Amino acid sequence: MSTSTPSDGRPERPDGPPAVSDEQWAQLVEQAGAGAADAPKEPSARARMVTARLRALDEDAARARGGARTWGRKPAQPEPWQPEGWRTGPAWQQLNGRPRKRRRIAGTLGFVAVLGVLVIAMRPSLVTDHLPGGNPTVDTLPLPAETAPPTDAPPGGPGPGLRPTLAEPFRGSPALRWAEGADGIEIPEAKAAGGMSEEQVGEALRATRRLLVASNLDPATLRAEKPSEALKLLEPKQDNGREKLVRSLAEPGEEDDPLLMFTRFAPDEARQAGNVVKVRGHMTFEGGRPGSVEVHADYTFVYPVVKPGGDEVARTIVRRRLTTVLYDPARYRVTPGKLALLRFDSRFGNTACEVYDGLLHPRFDSDPSARHTAGELVDPYERRTWPDQEEGCPTLSRT
Repeated sequence: MSTSTPSDGRPERPDGPPAVSDEQWAQLVEQAGAGAADAPKEPSARARMVTARLRALDEDAARARGGARTWGRKPAQPEPWQPEGWRTGPAWQQLNGRPRKRRRIAGTLGFVAVLGVLVIAMRPSLVTDHLPGGNPTVDTLPLPAETAPPTDAPPGGPGPGLRPTLAEPFRGSPALRWAEGADGIEIPEAKAAGGMSEEQVGEALRATRRLLVASNLDPATLRAEKPSEALKLLEPKQDNGREKLVRSLAEPGEEDDPLLMFTRFAPDEARQAGNVVKVRGHMTFEGGRPGSVEVHADYTFVYPVVKPGGDEVARTIVRRRLTTVLYDPARYRVTPGKLALLRFDSRFGNTACEVYDGLLHPRFDSDPSARHTAGELVDPYERRTWPDQEEGCPTLSRT
């Protein structure tokens, strides 16, 4: 839409009449000629003329609509001659851009903070494991199989807040990374040795593994029932072999202690916390007397236990070292496939000391007797060497 300007410089409306009255225009000219301080300069005068023209057009549009009010209704959209925001100055979006950005950042940070609090509430170990005294070095990835005595000391003990629980019975223990149950008893590759074929050596290795499982992992054995499966694997003709173990089960004592071979808990004092026993160790073999093969086993078993009806978790650690022998029945008067016991020994961590009833009696932190030990300090997870026989009752550095 175009406009024309009369000879005196006043803008006209589209229908012809001037947008500014004669009196208004004369007053403006007079003020400009007098040099009044508040007289507008040329750009401002033009802006005022445009404003007056647009205001007049607004009034005409309002009269055309009958002067209707818009209370409670959405205001009408601006007419084509009303540029958006022409009376409002800079757009509010530009003025409020920074506050909006700040609100958006603050909202994002608040959401992250709330999420972090929820995660810590569900898994407090994410924080406690990295506090002073925590144990961030203990990884949760399984260790590779042990093939020889380790050369490194086991990881450090647990810090505050890392005691075992029913949900995490191996929390704070090096056994957390050990294999579970029979998976921790791996046998080496069989090779001919001692005049025994590769097949015979393999038979000796597998039988020794079954003996370890039946003696230390079978639920019936752990409940102090007769370890029948283990006894079936042993040579019945051996002096001081299977028959001696049977007698020790019936009449346990200091000299005939079935715990030297079998893991058995007092059923009225402790039961397993869950179904997992952690195992770590290795097995080797070598030729013995001509026509025989000797198998050497060295394994540590970690048992989490609770009192019947309770929820306090304790751990008992048992280390076994034994040597079995498989003889060639073509050369010796033996029962084919049965193992003879050459030697066996055990070390225990966290059980009543100098009690010879053939049962393990774990101590719990809540027991008064658990706080009264003054023997030699021993780490039951140490596997680099075989410990000497302790004098008296040792004090455990951890369980």
